[in-house]
Amino acid sequence: MNSNLSPINHNPNRRKFIGQLGLVAGAAALLSAPFAADALTKPDANMTVGQIIDLFMKQVPGAPFPNTVDTLKSGNRDIVVTGIVTTMFATIDVIEKAISLGANFIIAHEPTFYNHADETTWLANDDVYQYKKQLLDKHNIAVWRNHDTIHSLKPDGVGLGLLKQLDWVNYYQPETGNLLSIPATSLSSLIDTLKKKLKIEKVRYIGNPTQSCQKVLLLPGAAGGKRQITEMSTKKPDVLICGEISEWETAEYVRDAQAKGDKLSLIVLGHIASEEPGSEFMIGWLQQNVPGIKATHIHPGNSLSFM
Repeated sequence: MNSNLSPINHNPNRRKFIGQLGLVAGAAALLSAPFAADALTKPDANMTVGQIIDLFMKQVPGAPFPNTVDTLKSGNRDIVVTGIVTTMFATIDVIEKAISLGANFIIAHEPTFYNHADETTWLANDDVYQYKKQLLDKHNIAVWRNHDTIHSLKPDGVGLGLLKQLDWVNYYQPETGNLLSIPATSLSSLIDTLKKKLKIEKVRYIGNPTQSCQKVLLLPGAAGGKRQITEMSTKKPDVLICGEISEWETAEYVRDAQAKGDKLSLIVLGHIASEEPGSEFMIGWLQQNVPGIKATHIHPGNSLSFM
């Protein structure tokens, strides 16, 4: 994603993590029971795409937001929903799986058409774009991007999903936010835990595998180099765990910090691995708020392979 388009620079709602968790009592309870709709709301099996979007936004302070990327990328609000798929990316494979499930509403966290704003004019003559668009149109599938909205939940739905998947809910403290204090472990053991819990084949890292890690700065997604470096500088973690980096920024800062003598390490999970738990959070929300419609989480898998 083009960093100049990244909302971390323009939209303060984009990469909020779990700083507002203290506004809600009991993070563990929230994880086991996603926030509920109005007690009087009784969704049925004849809901439209627009009604489900509105129901979600009703529970998010300030939503819908101006200039948001959380718009329909295909389909329309009046489509009666036959099934829902949540995912990080509405890839062609995910779309085909949705079709096989009889689902016509995909809730994706990231862009569908290869750029942050999902602008398509520049892709008008591209055969990959046309193939994907025609597949969606043929099966009358609505794709809604839920990015700014889920990140603006109080607490952040993506952050909650990640904490749950890592079994780190109890390490969160409102006063320290995304700086977690975990039981001391080696960098190597921490990497093994992350790979196991998040089902990652390999990660990139900087650091001594034997270094003790206890203070963990957790920044999923693409927070951007300035934020990553600023928070490392002010919060002094043993390790930054993040989704993705610009290699000329964060990685070089950590390398120089180590040359200076700081015990600072870096673990890069990958964007999908770090934020896909937000799509699983959405399954819990849908099951609780739209129980009459079958909802399925489909992991898009990693776009990159390792040799």
